[in-house]
Amino acid sequence: MSNNVIKINNLTKFYGKQKGIEKVSFAVAEGDIYGFIGPNGAGKTTTIRTLLALIHPTSGKATIFGKDCIKEAANIAKEVGYLPSEAFYYENMKAKELLKYTADLYGKDCSVKTRELSERLKLDVSRKITDLSFGNKKKVGIVASLLHSPKLLILDEPTSGLDPLIKQEFFDILREENIKGMTILFSSHVLSEVQKICNKVAIIKEGKIIDVQNISELRKYGYKKIELIAKGDIPEGYFDGENIASYRQTGNNASFIFRGDVASIVALIHNLGVGDAFIEEPSLEEIFLHYYR
Repeated sequence: MSNNVIKINNLTKFYGKQKGIEKVSFAVAEGDIYGFIGPNGAGKTTTIRTLLALIHPTSGKATIFGKDCIKEAANIAKEVGYLPSEAFYYENMKAKELLKYTADLYGKDCSVKTRELSERLKLDVSRKITDLSFGNKKKVGIVASLLHSPKLLILDEPTSGLDPLIKQEFFDILREENIKGMTILFSSHVLSEVQKICNKVAIIKEGKIIDVQNISELRKYGYKKIELIAKGDIPEGYFDGENIASYRQTGNNASFIFRGDVASIVALIHNLGVGDAFIEEPSLEEIFLHYYR
């Protein structure tokens, strides 16, 4: 049985009477790339900030490397890389100065790793932070979180602002680091990203964990947004079933969200006889609206 790098037990955080998270529990095993998904405002960042002792929990407990997240925060921090969803840097520093400053905090010479990551992500480190676009500032954050080769990497909405090619390179870097032994907690509201990179996922809604699944299950019984144009009339009730949500039909045009084994719905569409069909991934908000009421 693998060791748990992160263990969260009934973690709760209230801001006065306002709930941040309530009784959140899950564990991330050593060597996992673990997804943490939910709509914006669901409690992902609150959970992560509590893990990192940036805020203190109202109740419950969390450990990283078996150490109490609050009591041993300084010890834990040496072996953790963190990319916040919104990073604020010393704007007048050049990117290379900021990355050198970050490396100094860890007491390591990270120049080789910094150069390699900057080149792969096409980051111009000679520019001042203030002159960088949002996407390039995000790259600075990615390099800063990885340059000391942490045992655990915690990413909060890491891909916002990255163009598709850089995003792909970033995923390649994560896979390589994971193969070398790095454990990764990947928080996102983009389901397709989590499905691409993670092997397990915890789903959070309104501050509570509502499901923990293996990605293979999520993929097999994943969600599809389907629009089709039938060649003839669609018989009444043809698409009725508990796995269909948000069904709309106008004449021989139909659209719906499907959850289940995709082979079964493809067979149904094939038997109907269609002129055209579009199958895509629904947004996480649409999925939550229909399946996680």
